[in-house]
This record gives sequence, C-alpha cells and structure tokens, in this order.
Amino acid sequence: MTAVGPEEQILNQPDNIPDDLDAENQDEETAAMIEEPPSGDEGVNDLDSNWSMECSTVVKVKTLHISSPILAAKSPFFYKLFSNGMRESEQRHVTLRINASEEAALMELLNFMYSNTLTVTTAPELLDVLMAADKFEVASCMRYCSRSLRNLDMTPESALLYLELPSSVLMAEAVQPLTDAAKQFLAVRYKDIAKFQDEVLSLPLAGVEAILASDDLQVASEDAVYDFVLKWSRLQYPKIEERREILATRLAQFIRFPYMTCRKLRKVMACNDFDHDFAQKVVVEALFFKAEAPHRQRTLAADENPNPNRRFIERAYKYRPVKVVEFEQPRQQCVVYLDLKREECANLFPSGRVYSQAFHLGGQGFFLSAHCNMDQQSSFHCFGLFLGMQEKGSVTFAVDYEFAARSKPTEEYISKYKGNYTFTGGKAVGYRNLFAIPWTSFMAEDSLYFVNGILHLRAELTIRH
Repeated sequence: MTAVGPEEQILNQPDNIPDDLDAENQDEETAAMIEEPPSGDEGVNDLDSNWSMECSTVVKVKTLHISSPILAAKSPFFYKLFSNGMRESEQRHVTLRINASEEAALMELLNFMYSNTLTVTTAPELLDVLMAADKFEVASCMRYCSRSLRNLDMTPESALLYLELPSSVLMAEAVQPLTDAAKQFLAVRYKDIAKFQDEVLSLPLAGVEAILASDDLQVASEDAVYDFVLKWSRLQYPKIEERREILATRLAQFIRFPYMTCRKLRKVMACNDFDHDFAQKVVVEALFFKAEAPHRQRTLAADENPNPNRRFIERAYKYRPVKVVEFEQPRQQCVVYLDLKREECANLFPSGRVYSQAFHLGGQGFFLSAHCNMDQQSSFHCFGLFLGMQEKGSVTFAVDYEFAARSKPTEEYISKYKGNYTFTGGKAVGYRNLFAIPWTSFMAEDSLYFVNGILHLRAELTIRH
C-alpha cells in the first residue's frame, strides 16, 4: 500500500507490519493503496464506499504489498474484494479509503492478519482495533481484542463503553463474553442501589438494564426497584410519550411485578407513566402468580424458560416477601405466610435477624422478624419470631395474634404460640424460642420444621374490640 501523509512522505512498509507483508515473491501479491481523507470527510464510514479506485480529496496515501490469499482467508470483506469479479478484483492495485484516525488501527489489524497477535495493549487502542476488525469483518481479531479487554481492569466507564459497542451480528457474537463481563461488573458494583443512588441515576439505559437484571440486587423489596425505575425514567425521559415507550419496551421487563406488594400494584394501575393496557397486563400476571400455591410458584421460578424476562425469579430482598390473606368480616383479620430457606436461617446464626415486607391490618403497617436468639433461661441459641408495628408515635393498637409453622410428618401448620398485645408505635412482640428447642436441633438434617428445605411460618392477626 502507498501512503502520502500530512508530512507528504511515502511509506512502503510501516514498522509494525511483518516482513512477509512486503514479500516481493509472495504468490497472488497485491498492492493495496490506502487513501486517507481529512478526518471530517463526510460519508467515509459507509463500508460500501470505503474502497474505490479514485478519490478526489486525499491527504495521505500509503502503498503496501500484501498477500491477498492471507487477507481473503481471514476476512470476508477482503475475500469479496479480491474474488468477486469486479474491476477492482482484477487489478494488482486496490484502494481502501479510510479516515486518518483509523490508520493506526488498520495497520494493527493487518499485522494481526499475518501474525495473529497485536502490539497494542491499552483499552482505547484495543477498542480502535476492534472497530476496524468489525469494519473489515476479521472475526478472529475481534475475539482477540475481546479477550484482551476482559483481561484489563474494568471501570464503570469502560464497562459502559463495552455495552455500547455496535450491534452487528459479527460484533455481537465476538464480544459476547466481554459484554457479559461488563454487565456482571456493573451488577456487582451497584448491587446496593440505595448506596449508589445518585451515581446509578446518572447511568445510561444499558448500564441500568445490566444492574436491574441481576438476581443479587440488594434492595429492600421489589417495590423499591419499581420506585427507582420510575425515578430514573422520569429524570432521563421527561416527555411522557418517550417515557412510556422506554418503560414498556425496555425497563418494565426488569421489574419483578409478582414480588411487589398488593398496595404497590394498585399504584401501578393508577400510574400515568405506564400505558393502561400494559399496566393491567403485568398486574394481572402478578396477582395470578401470588394466587398460586407456593410449590407452583417455585416451579414457575425454576423452569428453564417460563418467561424470558425472569419476572418469576425472586431476588435476595432485604425484606422477605410475604403472602397475605385479608378479611373484613366478621372481624378485621389477616393471615400472613412467610417462607424462609434453610440457608437463610443458617445465616442468622449467631445473632442475625431477617425482616418481612410490610403488611397492613386496620390501616396500620406490621412486619414479622425472625431472629437467632440466646435463650434467657437455658443459655443456648434458639429460633425466635416477632411481630412488629411500623408506625412510630402515639398510635395504640390491640391485636390478638398466633404463630404457627408446618411440621413433619403431617406437614400441617401447627400452632406454636398465641398471645395478645396492645401496640404503640414502633413496638414489637413475640417469642424468643418459638420451637422450644436449641438452635442445633432446629437446624439439624432431621429437623421437623424444614419441608423440602423451606421453613413455612404463619401469623394470624385479629384486631381486638
């Protein structure tokens, strides 16, 4: 190839191209001329117009002697250029027209096609070569660049760059491991959205999608995910039409509506940010899921592909989801079901606690909390269950309550504790040793209280008159 640059010098062979690239006796040797228009030249990114035999505006021309079989074997672009029967394929000189800014990356690409290695090592340089490899359809170089970029330390800025790479079929396949790594990096870095809320609110769509897709997102509840999505979309898309479009087509799939509380689902139905028909569809789906038996819910969540949007997969919520059945007559009453996995219970030892999502009775908010306690009389660790009232202040509320748990061999709910309590805001009541056994017996392999690895708890609350 021949090149006349801004310094008006002719280079027959750049230093970083191996000797055999210039071999005079190479079979099928072709002289390729690279013409570089000014960096701002319009239309130079059009692949169909990037090579031609004539160019009216040329800043630099380089002539390189290349082996057409080697290039054709590595690149469909060059294969078509050298063998498609067009006028250029019959010539010993062909011209590639590129921007001046693309020269270094193209030279590295040509070097790779001969040596299967690159001399550049930084992320910006590798990205430039990756883009050139995509342009000239050199899949092996794209995979090489992808591997090299994965081996570099990732930052939020570089991860976002990787997620915004062009979406050609060849590019998508070659860089899939890189984009997966970028998504995982962002999901891990920002898994506690509340801690990094200001930073996450400024991220572009691709970054937010990567974070929301994670099963390990550390949020209080799915209600918090919904609130965050609305806040981000309102900030990034002030126009209601654009916001509805981006919510329906991109972001709503990452909200796991089946794990939202019924009170929040009512707000979804009334939210103007969602198209009414769309809101109705996701809420009905969520309510049907909640109505399913627990084993059926687990089956839906465990299926390989019950829903491509993973809406049935439960996250690691800070506040555990509950199922609530409410009664207005003959007395105001609610029955609350809380399921805890064996590993969740194990993680409570020696002094941990886990809280449920809030539920309501008579307009007041309540929650359940499971603890690993030290038994006051016998000085051993044990499992405790408590009922707390959310509202702080001077509110008083009298409640009859009963705690029960499924127990082997019948696997029926068996009452473990009954009581009554007059709550004032922020108070809690419960039983320190719900099963009247030490922690080791509760967690043993033959424990009576884990059914298929799940501890099933039930609390009945009734307003006292």
